[in-house]
Amino acid sequence: MTKAIFAGTFLLLFIFAGCKSTSDSGIGKKVFHLNISTGYLESLDPAFSRDLNMMWIDHMLYNTLVETDEHLHIIPSLARSWDVSTDGLVYTFHLRSDVFFHDDPAFEKGKGRKFTSADVVYSFNRLIDSKTASPGAWIFNGHVADKEPFIAVDDSTVRIILKKPFRPLVEILGMSYCNIVAHEVVNHWGKDYRSHPCGTGAFMFKYWDEGNALCLVRNPHYWEQDNVGKSLPYLDAVQVSFIDSKASEFLLFMQGKVDFVNGIDGSSKDLILSKDGSLKHEFAARFHMDKSTYLNTEYLGFLTDSTNDIMQEEPTRNPLIRQAINFAIDRKKIVTYFKNGIGEPATRGFIPAGMPGYDSAAQYGYHYNPAKALELLAKAGHPNGAGLKPIKVLVPNNYEDIVNFIGSELQEVGITLKIELIQPNVLKQQMSRSKAVCFRAQWLADYPDAETYLVCFNSHFPAPPNYTRFHNATFDEWYEQSLNLPDTARWVLYRKMDSLAMSYAPIVPLYYEKLLHFTQNNLSGFRSNPVNIIDITRVDKK
Repeated sequence: MTKAIFAGTFLLLFIFAGCKSTSDSGIGKKVFHLNISTGYLESLDPAFSRDLNMMWIDHMLYNTLVETDEHLHIIPSLARSWDVSTDGLVYTFHLRSDVFFHDDPAFEKGKGRKFTSADVVYSFNRLIDSKTASPGAWIFNGHVADKEPFIAVDDSTVRIILKKPFRPLVEILGMSYCNIVAHEVVNHWGKDYRSHPCGTGAFMFKYWDEGNALCLVRNPHYWEQDNVGKSLPYLDAVQVSFIDSKASEFLLFMQGKVDFVNGIDGSSKDLILSKDGSLKHEFAARFHMDKSTYLNTEYLGFLTDSTNDIMQEEPTRNPLIRQAINFAIDRKKIVTYFKNGIGEPATRGFIPAGMPGYDSAAQYGYHYNPAKALELLAKAGHPNGAGLKPIKVLVPNNYEDIVNFIGSELQEVGITLKIELIQPNVLKQQMSRSKAVCFRAQWLADYPDAETYLVCFNSHFPAPPNYTRFHNATFDEWYEQSLNLPDTARWVLYRKMDSLAMSYAPIVPLYYEKLLHFTQNNLSGFRSNPVNIIDITRVDKK
């Protein structure tokens, strides 16, 4: 551990010194230091922005038509405003005319040109083009028209044509996949565009030593201004390191060498946090901690396809057994003892707290009630678990402690859980192939509409998102009905759908997670939203 921390600290100091020594880079005194604790970035091309770290960097380099703010409001970005046709099939976006791409050799004389509607059409067509092979193609596929789904009406107006109404479309356009790129730059660099990004964002690409350092510098021509008309951003640069240890990262944060940390390593949480999730008094003066809504539900899932050969002798093919498991788990203890209060027991269904459509008074979730669990087991023909085959659950390595606790809870009512640790990528493969009878998973909202959760139970979709292979004709019918309803009516139907799915217990919602962000006290203006996209456009540093 000591060697790793020393090496990480040395690397950060080396990176910072190297960045500052580049006198013509535009880097001044205000540098935001960020660490990527996975140790790598796959790409800086937004068409491949499928993990949180890539989304963070892309949000600095690029812009989308709209954004989701910290209150889950959809706000204008490259689009000033938008209209929706009465039939819900045509979305018209009115674009800004004062936005320019970053300078790049692909442009005439290397100077960034003005952004127009043609760039939106190109970016979205590129996303769904099979030659691009973007993992984000799903956001448009099946929703937009087969021919000319994206139309540039004039330089500042673009239209999106749908096959059928889909009310969450505007929310989807704030996703990182929908960042706007310039065709000249993509064509110029080809496959190397992944490491030569060019957007319209607050920061411009400077250099990337993969696995070691990434440097972005302030865009002097950025279009956004603050409330008093001052050009953004305030920072001069962003310096990214790639130390792949959360423990080392947090120590560097404590030393002031990293400006922001997302979440906390298990080895550090009891040192920093009390059991109720508050920051211990001795650290309050050293840095700032923010705990906020996170649209993420942690859960256990069950394969419910009774026609699948692997399910023929599995106890969990019976919904009564799945319901019993739900009632046998004390979610409050999980949040208190394993999360230090950073979360909320998931007793109100799959839709997480904070999401429009979540019902804080819902009666269709599952509370801790071991007597009810025993009653359901007896009704299923297994009083006190008699004759019940052990249930194998596939678990990623970092969730072993929570699932061990769940196993001990289930043992109290006669249910035996057999835990098999598995690599996360292998688990995803097993879930996608319907080879996982029971599995530990999470569902993080892609966009701020509860449809992104309820689609997980739509039988017309494969896995992902329908990992449980849940199938209910009434649910599917309600899902279709919801797609063109106004917000309030849609949320009412969402709750009915959530209630219906929970009655069959295809999953065990465990807890709705909370965001935990740490920032240095000399920073101001740091923002994030409930899908954990950080925004440093207005960050200032003393």
